[in-house]
Amino acid sequence: MNIAVIPARGGSKRIPRKNIKFFHGLPVIAYAIRAAKASGVIDEVFVSTDDDEIAKISESFGATIPWMRPKNLSGDYVTTVSVMKDAVIKLKLDSPKIENVCCIYPATPLLGPNYLTQGLEVLERGDWSYVISALRANTPPSRFFSLGGASQIELLFPEHEVHRTQDLPVAYQDAGQFYWGKESSWELGLPIFSSRSTIIEIPFKSAVDIDTLDDWVYAEHLYNSKRTDVN
Repeated sequence: MNIAVIPARGGSKRIPRKNIKFFHGLPVIAYAIRAAKASGVIDEVFVSTDDDEIAKISESFGATIPWMRPKNLSGDYVTTVSVMKDAVIKLKLDSPKIENVCCIYPATPLLGPNYLTQGLEVLERGDWSYVISALRANTPPSRFFSLGGASQIELLFPEHEVHRTQDLPVAYQDAGQFYWGKESSWELGLPIFSSRSTIIEIPFKSAVDIDTLDDWVYAEHLYNSKRTDVN
């Protein structure tokens, strides 16, 4: 049995009520629920929330909310792994045949269900704890720099200053869309970012990690662009 858990607390700070803010006519969490259901590989979609309104809206789009998330797992500094561990342990009490669990973030309106399907295929094909959605970095981090106390440039990796960009290692970043994991990985609270994890690469037009209002506006722009391409 494969399930999805969408962690959606009510206390978003940078975008108030982000998880149910309307995105092109729908509460944004509806897109995550629909993507999970359309993937064809997820048997049931659950939402872990501490918020009654989020719960009601999620249920209206076909998700299940078997309990309300406790306050000690709803703060600003609670990790995704902690929330997922709590959910999986509770869900296993009623569904002991759970094998794989996909954590899908609620504000993922560009996520195509095909990437969820591909992620599960990779997880089942290899001996991985997790498979995460990732974006290829446009600029190698080897060329990143910071500013010193007098605003002077300080290379983070000065040893790579003379190397051509095309000769530097390709780097990836968390796309902030989903994490597929073995049930046991979540239950044990294993770290997501380790040598036991691999990726599904997501194109930039299909993923925006929405944390700020600028991210939201950019996601709306990409969504409009995708609809124009289809039409």
